[in-house]
Amino acid sequence: MKVILAEKPSVARDLAKVFGATTRKDGYIEGKGYTFTWAFGHLLQLAPPQEYGFYGWRKEHLPIVPQKFKLAIRKIKTKDGMVEDPGVRKQLDIIQKLFDEATEIIVATDAGREGELIFRYIYYYLKCKKPFRRLWISSQTDEAIKAGFKSLKPGSDYDSLFNSAHCRSESDWLVGMNATQALSISAGGRNVLSLGRVQTPTLAMICTRYLENKNFVPQTYYQLALALGKVPEDFTAISVQSFIKKEEAEAILKDLEELMQVQQQLAAQVTQVEAKPRKEAPPLLHDLSSIQQEANKKKGLTADQTLQIMQNLYESKLISYPRTGSRYIGDDIFATIPALIEKFNHHDQFGRSANQLNGSILNKRSVNAKKVTDHHAILPTGESGKHLSGDHKLIYDLIVGRMLEAFSPECLKEITKIKIHAITEFVANGTVIKSAGWRAVFNDPEEDNKEEDNKVLPLVKKGDVLFIETAKLLDKQTKPKPLYNEASLLKALETSGKDIEDEELREAMKDTGLGTPATRAAIIETLLTREYIIREKRNLVPTRKGLAVYEVVKEKQIAQAELTGQWEKRLEEIRAGASVHEFKQEIIAYTKTITQELLISGIQLAKEINPKDLHEA
Repeated sequence: MKVILAEKPSVARDLAKVFGATTRKDGYIEGKGYTFTWAFGHLLQLAPPQEYGFYGWRKEHLPIVPQKFKLAIRKIKTKDGMVEDPGVRKQLDIIQKLFDEATEIIVATDAGREGELIFRYIYYYLKCKKPFRRLWISSQTDEAIKAGFKSLKPGSDYDSLFNSAHCRSESDWLVGMNATQALSISAGGRNVLSLGRVQTPTLAMICTRYLENKNFVPQTYYQLALALGKVPEDFTAISVQSFIKKEEAEAILKDLEELMQVQQQLAAQVTQVEAKPRKEAPPLLHDLSSIQQEANKKKGLTADQTLQIMQNLYESKLISYPRTGSRYIGDDIFATIPALIEKFNHHDQFGRSANQLNGSILNKRSVNAKKVTDHHAILPTGESGKHLSGDHKLIYDLIVGRMLEAFSPECLKEITKIKIHAITEFVANGTVIKSAGWRAVFNDPEEDNKEEDNKVLPLVKKGDVLFIETAKLLDKQTKPKPLYNEASLLKALETSGKDIEDEELREAMKDTGLGTPATRAAIIETLLTREYIIREKRNLVPTRKGLAVYEVVKEKQIAQAELTGQWEKRLEEIRAGASVHEFKQEIIAYTKTITQELLISGIQLAKEINPKDLHEA
């Protein structure tokens, strides 16, 4: 009997259906020589300190560094305290019985770092010694499942993936458990002040931006604007110089107005014309992080809401694996793209774009096998999504539309700059789209041109004389960096807090980001649950409690985004075969350092911070 272990019951049911297994039992489905059973996500976790003999929170116990970590059954909260989840215990007993009877074990948990960890923890907890093979698929369609089962991989091929996941799990336990206890104990022990390897630098980023925004003192400056007449188009030019003193700008404006009164039609001379063609490459395909950002911008969906919708679309066979950090596909997948695009020829929104791509040479910007990690970029499967509505339709359409954008031609446009002299220098900027290319898919205006004074500029040449119709003073103010919302925070987490707009440079820095695309939504939700931050409209704003904790940890190692981002890079290196022992020794040393730092800092927290700041959200 072949036993297949899936990550959750719904996936096991889908797999069983493909194989024609229909006999339902308590905790599994069987038929055709196969048995399909399941976990409920993480059934097991690293054991708490008391399992190693450390009872209560005591300064003398810290740092707690187990010689060897133990696994414990997931616990639930009851009126009698935290107890083993009886449902988990029951399912583990069922899995144990099935493994004992199995002729072969096949791993069908999600094909990624956490999916591997879920299986391996069960496998080792049950002390199973039987060999196992791995199902690795990027889509839940029947065809993908059948193809995956024809090319099962030896379990040992994924040992380094497990090592990476296990190191992540242990480092989060060491840092989170010790840092939380150290700060809470030294602050007087009245409140649990949760800290974490990724959670705390993320909080620091939100608090830093909030304080910068709150303490920002706007600077007023002035510019002049000319409305210039040129048949058939009128357009506006802005002074090159910005004036700090209002009277300087007013003096020039007065001179212009006096000349206009004397001459009736005041002439301004064109001193330079630049008209440069520009090719704008299409965006890369979506990974989880980029679509979470897009959904937040367009609809205000939280990262967690988008992730849940994506998981549902994946399990409904409509899209490929959603928890991917790659925005690329390999040549093998690229070969299937023309047929995939053809399936959307009659789509109500994208049919025209799909038809235009049929038979044409597709853009290969998103094709790079070397940049594909565990899974390729997110793609629709081609299964019909006509039944979808609401937010599910929105997310599905974003994925379909982005696929069409990614393989469409470049957008061709002309960037025009006209320099004009009238007492002082003025400039007018404008953009003309010559060929929309990929921008025709959604027909959205260009983000970077939304505030442009002129969408279209007239055809002029150097030496031309234009007539000023009106001149006015513009009163402007410098603006602070905006508060983080989920879209901008997710973008910042990709690069450890660095403000990087360039898409390809952000991609290159992903290995040193905070967390992974699959975990960033959970980080934000954890900060909300801890009452360190709140959602204020679409912004993420720290609470008094969050700011109080930030004030204590902001200079400490645990709050340094770049340092924590380096750990994520190391975990990826372990996945590629780097030393586990070296990483663990570094994490232990790091844990000892931050524990000592926080034991001292917590005393300062107790002295300086009002206790109500720690419990008021």
